[in-house]
Amino acid sequence: MFLWAYISIHPFSDMLNPKWGHEGCCCRFNEEFKFILLPVSYALVFVIGLALNATALYVIVFRTKRWKPSTIYMFNLTMCDTLYIFTLPFLIFYYADQNDWPFSEPFCKLIRFLFYANLYGSILFLCCISLHRFVGICHPVRSLSWVSARRARLVSVAVWACVLFCQAPVLYFSRTRDVKTERICYDTTSPELFDDFLVYSSFVSVIMFALPFMVVMVCYGLMVRKLLEPSWGSDQGAEGEGGGLKAQRSKQKSVKMIIIVLAAFMLCFLPFHLTRSLYYSFRYLRQISCSLVEAASFAYKVTRPLASANSCVDPILYFLAGRDARSNLTKKSKLCSKSTMNRWGSSAGREFGPMRTESNPAGASVGL
Repeated sequence: MFLWAYISIHPFSDMLNPKWGHEGCCCRFNEEFKFILLPVSYALVFVIGLALNATALYVIVFRTKRWKPSTIYMFNLTMCDTLYIFTLPFLIFYYADQNDWPFSEPFCKLIRFLFYANLYGSILFLCCISLHRFVGICHPVRSLSWVSARRARLVSVAVWACVLFCQAPVLYFSRTRDVKTERICYDTTSPELFDDFLVYSSFVSVIMFALPFMVVMVCYGLMVRKLLEPSWGSDQGAEGEGGGLKAQRSKQKSVKMIIIVLAAFMLCFLPFHLTRSLYYSFRYLRQISCSLVEAASFAYKVTRPLASANSCVDPILYFLAGRDARSNLTKKSKLCSKSTMNRWGSSAGREFGPMRTESNPAGASVGL
């Protein structure tokens, strides 16, 4: 959609006229839009995402008494989103200053590494949550022996190890280069290393996005089919009126999670990976015209804020799909309200003095 919108306002004849040089780096794009789009969108994600993820972390760490496997996965997912969010202020400053990196090259490598490591960490932990829910719904009896907090911790460690291993090459490819009076912190790599980077990026996209996306789609397809069965709920041990209500709540919770996770993949991650792959492929195929490459670059940069917005969607998954989280927040808000009322009543008592009371016939006290 973004690519078509760009193409529609550019002459098609320009796109049939290749202008690439031998190194494939001679195209010059008008990227003024990204110096507004990226800082503004990243700033919004930073403010909203930080508030939501900080609240989620508080509830998980301080208000959750028993950590179930789903809690462990949500904690790691929230940590990924939080670490991702903390990279945004540096990128906001960089793009607002129009691609002028004020820090060192090692720090450029670190920020790019953390940016992508936590992005793909979020994808993998969303996949873990989906698999966990799939086992609980489609194989409820087996889940009693398959699912445990200890195994969830081991899976989380394996996910972090996989993310760090697969994203380690970013520390090599990311680098800076001084161009005139500016220092560029490459989002990809320097032009002479781009062909090697394309191979690496394609591998990561398949292993850490395409495969998890397929797993999530298959799991949710099977989950929906199971939830639509008339007998679903009876095999969960839900008998009688109370059991039926419990099964209905569980079904609603599962449907909410399916909608939110699919929305995260379809709206946040899928457009980002499709447009990025298209842009990288056009850069690699040096016979493609600069106008077409610029259109792909435009679409890719427009979808980058969508990928960042996922860090605001994940906490919503926790709050909407987790009844315990909602009850903890409700208790916390009630305690805050009660504390506020007590302080107000105490100050009012000091200012106006104690209230006079009379006894009514029932023996109750009525304030005058």
